[in-house]
Amino acid sequence: MLKTRVITALVLLAVLFLVLFSQSFVFFASMTAVFFFAASWESLRLFRSRFPLFGAALWTSAFLLILFKGDVGLATLLSGVCVAAWVVRLAPSLALGLPLQEGGANRLLNGIYGVAIFGCFVAIVTLFQHSSLYLLSVMMLIWIADTGAYFAGKAFGKHKLAPSISPGKSWEGVLGGWLAVLAIAGCSTMFPALSDTFSAHILVKWGWAGFLVVMTLMVAASIAGDLFESQLKRRAGVKDSSNLLPGHGGVLDRIDALIPTLPFAVLLGVWL
Repeated sequence: MLKTRVITALVLLAVLFLVLFSQSFVFFASMTAVFFFAASWESLRLFRSRFPLFGAALWTSAFLLILFKGDVGLATLLSGVCVAAWVVRLAPSLALGLPLQEGGANRLLNGIYGVAIFGCFVAIVTLFQHSSLYLLSVMMLIWIADTGAYFAGKAFGKHKLAPSISPGKSWEGVLGGWLAVLAIAGCSTMFPALSDTFSAHILVKWGWAGFLVVMTLMVAASIAGDLFESQLKRRAGVKDSSNLLPGHGGVLDRIDALIPTLPFAVLLGVWL
């Protein structure tokens, strides 16, 4: 299992770097659309949609239309909608619970989460249009938080973060992930070659106090995204969103923490 997981991770990293540094927007957009289709299909399945493939195809068609016909203003507006959706509806469900899988409340939540995923992928394209390094620097923050939380939780985890949603997560893990982000992102700002990264821009604009606040919010948002998808899987009675990625589950399992954070990064980029 571990060997399969490692091989899949290496393949995914190779694909990611190939896409990011291909210098071809058409190739980047096409590959992004493929992953978006997979994530939308998995989400619709978790919500027990009757026609997940058809629904994913509709979402992807809209996504492609935005990619080639949209503008930065629309991406910014969509990012604002997504951040508001997380604050008002999606994040609060971690405390309030999810509706039953039958009925209008579930269909409404399905649509809201679909928009959140849509906004995440539009944010990926928006950040990429700034630069490949800039997009990668935002993603790295989330991966660092996740990795730091995993190892800190394994070593010191005693106090459960959300035992009814994801029993493996602990407050010690959250602290470890947060400290890892502050340390690594902070150190990265000292290198001139990394001056065009998200962390460096935050530090230049708002100083160390603003840097601390933004990194804390990014880590908190990534945890909310992770827990929300775990909540969906627990309600659906499944371990993974799909088995598309051997050893890793589905695409949604790999991007859940990015769904709330990337639109937030786009909004911060506009303010910067």
